[in-house]
Amino acid sequence: MAKVIIVGTQWGDEGKGKVVDLLAEKADFIVRFQGGNNAGHTLVVNGEKHIFHVIPSGILHPGKLCMVGNGVVLDPGVLLGEITRLEKAGLHVTPQNLSISLYAHVIMPYHRALDMAREKKKGRSAIGTTGRGIGPCYEDKVGRGGIRVHDLLDSAVFREKLALNLDEKNFVLRNYFGEKPLDQSEIENEYLAYGEQLRPFAGNVSQQLQIADARGRNILFEGAQGTHLDIDHGTYPYVTSSNTVAGNACCGAGIGPTRIDRVLGVVKAYTTRVGGGPFPSELLDETGERIRKIGGEFGATTGRPRRCGWLDMVVINSSVRLNGLTGLLITKLDVLSGIPKLKIGVSYNCRGCRIDDVPAQLDALEACEPVFEELPGWDEDIGNVRRWDDLPSNTKKYLKAIEEISGVRIDVISVGPGRESTIVLADPFK
Repeated sequence: MAKVIIVGTQWGDEGKGKVVDLLAEKADFIVRFQGGNNAGHTLVVNGEKHIFHVIPSGILHPGKLCMVGNGVVLDPGVLLGEITRLEKAGLHVTPQNLSISLYAHVIMPYHRALDMAREKKKGRSAIGTTGRGIGPCYEDKVGRGGIRVHDLLDSAVFREKLALNLDEKNFVLRNYFGEKPLDQSEIENEYLAYGEQLRPFAGNVSQQLQIADARGRNILFEGAQGTHLDIDHGTYPYVTSSNTVAGNACCGAGIGPTRIDRVLGVVKAYTTRVGGGPFPSELLDETGERIRKIGGEFGATTGRPRRCGWLDMVVINSSVRLNGLTGLLITKLDVLSGIPKLKIGVSYNCRGCRIDDVPAQLDALEACEPVFEELPGWDEDIGNVRRWDDLPSNTKKYLKAIEEISGVRIDVISVGPGRESTIVLADPFK
């Protein structure tokens, strides 16, 4: 029995979906604890690609219960669309394999409208939000004006809350942003219908987890985005709107911190970032373009090309500290094959001073120049390797350097997009 948290250690897109899918085989419950449909997990199973934005990727495994925790902001239309696509693919989604927290906040049409209107007004200084309404929904949550899943199940309560919210949001949309107001009756009809569709799935996730824990079940907690997109600890304001660090698994799922056994950090073998914000190890040359092309570095949610760079261990070590990592899971190692010389950022040179942590000030981080350690690359195709001993010697040196610099052992190595393209060095559930 073990309770394991998985988080991203960089700026998201580390390949958490594949890792969760891999570990879900031994888990009984898979819980998404934060974020919304601004995140996307891409999985390749038996040659077929699956993209998830809300449902935990463990849904592909039979006999598992996937859960959407209270820390998630839920777009009902997106969730139901995912369920429909899975049904068409022959994967049946029922209350026996999917549970949604009654306490999860709901993304409303005015959240999306405000999100897009703000980005439009900011122009060139826009943050690069996906426009999915995530931030405005979290704002309403902390402002105590949000609508939760249980509100969709009570038409009178929902209508009252909607009227109060829409009065304010329409005023802002019309008078500040110059956008068209939204129609209340249309939203009522749409979202009350969503409520009826979601009713069978809605429940008390925290209570379900307590029962599962008491029965000795394996529980896997799945985060979205990455540590350095955390609203508190990330490269603010170029961050997401929730806490992406491991500690939020407890808040966002409703489980006490004393129940957690392990925290695993997913590390892409290089670094990527989407949208604006500082990126010290970014490659603006042929190597960066090569990594983007071979790694398929385009957003699962937006399709936007990701910025690519060398592995930045200053970023990783900050994640080790913030999450209390007990193990690392390396992804996309195969993408680096064929690059003659590889670099790992081990510290920063910031305005003449050498530092080994990510500075809080944005202008300071933008001024940082990485100090690199150079390692020899490898030409061998490692996509079919399934044992540590069969990896090229230079690949092993690269991985050992990550372990030595971070002080954390590597538990899993991914050498391709498929489930089978994995080297497991330690079972997190044992």
